[in-house]
Amino acid sequence: MPKKGKAAAAKRRSADDPSGPLKQRKADHVAAPSPLCFHSPAGLFESLIHPLGREEFFRDYWEKKPLHLQRSEPSVASYYRSLFQLSDLKSLCSQGLEYATDLNVCRCINGKKKVMNKKGRVSYNVLSKDFDQNKATIQFHQPQRFKDELWRIQEKLECFFGALVGSNVYITPQESQGLPPHYDDVEVFILQLEGQKHWRLYSPTVPLAREYSLESEENIGSPTHDIILKAGDLLYFPRGTIHQADTPVGVDHSTHLTLSTYQNMSWGDLLLDAFPSLLFDTIRSDRSLRQGMPRALLLGSSEGPDTSGQLAGFLRTLADEVETGKQELRSTHMRRDFITNRLPPYTQHQQDITPSGRIPALEDSVCLRFKDHILITVEPSQERTDEATELAVFVLHSLKNQRESHMMGESGDDDEDDEEEERDISQGLRFPLSHLQALRQLQQAEQLAVAQLQLPSHADKLNLVLALWTESLLEVC
Repeated sequence: MPKKGKAAAAKRRSADDPSGPLKQRKADHVAAPSPLCFHSPAGLFESLIHPLGREEFFRDYWEKKPLHLQRSEPSVASYYRSLFQLSDLKSLCSQGLEYATDLNVCRCINGKKKVMNKKGRVSYNVLSKDFDQNKATIQFHQPQRFKDELWRIQEKLECFFGALVGSNVYITPQESQGLPPHYDDVEVFILQLEGQKHWRLYSPTVPLAREYSLESEENIGSPTHDIILKAGDLLYFPRGTIHQADTPVGVDHSTHLTLSTYQNMSWGDLLLDAFPSLLFDTIRSDRSLRQGMPRALLLGSSEGPDTSGQLAGFLRTLADEVETGKQELRSTHMRRDFITNRLPPYTQHQQDITPSGRIPALEDSVCLRFKDHILITVEPSQERTDEATELAVFVLHSLKNQRESHMMGESGDDDEDDEEEERDISQGLRFPLSHLQALRQLQQAEQLAVAQLQLPSHADKLNLVLALWTESLLEVC
């Protein structure tokens, strides 16, 4: 799962369709009925792990141990197969895919990963040769950029988890392995789409790991799980779980999809994000935190009071104020990062996310659209002035996000960083702090009369709903 951050657009270029014999197996797409429920984010997740219940999953497996669900229903296997197939690669190569950006070609040889990428654009003929003759695994990055049904699934899962959900497709030929033993920094759900895959899982050396790492065969011991995944099966394992997988003898090829989430979503990450603003706010209101620290403390030669004790006292005071509600622990960067980089709402028509219906009037009842894609946050105003910083209410949303660049990594260009900062600011609306209660009313109600909004004047009420309607976030019920 590529690292979260500013998305670098993956530009599609036109290309001639290279012909070549990637052993086109008979794998016609089947319009299989979906066994997944798309009525709500929770419903989608529950149908994904069926027949296991959601409560049981989070109680017994989430961040604790692997789960293997065997699916014998032909309808599930047929649906999974339709999500991505080996035969899809030919048409995808015609869209100007590039090595490293869109896919990797690799093979595990003697416990080490050998990358077989070429430079520039992917040639279907060369890809065919690497797959059929060199027994290479094709790792296709973020297929939700191309596959509508994966966009539909991952968009709902991002609403359910409140975190980015990335994906990769791995296609491995018979008697071959793509990657050496390793562990990841994400929660992983494996969907077996075609063929079979032999998985070996091992106890973590770093439980709930925060980074990707290779592990040598000598250090990992015996597998805790030795599993053959068949088409339609699901495998889950927590971050930090050491794993390796190969396509068994007698299986023409294996295609599986990894859905990955919860990268940098720990309590520690929340504290890293929220603590600076919490401390800054407290310094402004607490005189003791504005007093100077002991002389020569930075030189390590201070003869003042017990520094550790004083710092611990300050931290206890902060903790008490958070617990009693005197100070709010506000996440800013993590929330903006999520809303800026997540998938836009799944829709088959672009007009579905344009302003809907007639302009709201004072006598109308209204409701928010795309609630799962809206974030209301209170932050310092981003206007650059010499006056004291004032708080404002921001209504951020992901309606204008680009599916084509979802989870495609970071850009290090300073100019692009500036453009991204401007996009962060413009990706939504800013209101005075006095509008917060009215926005909360709209967020919590199924529908609400405009006249009932808790704002001082009719003009304020109409301006609020008009701004939201123009941004496609509200409609007349």
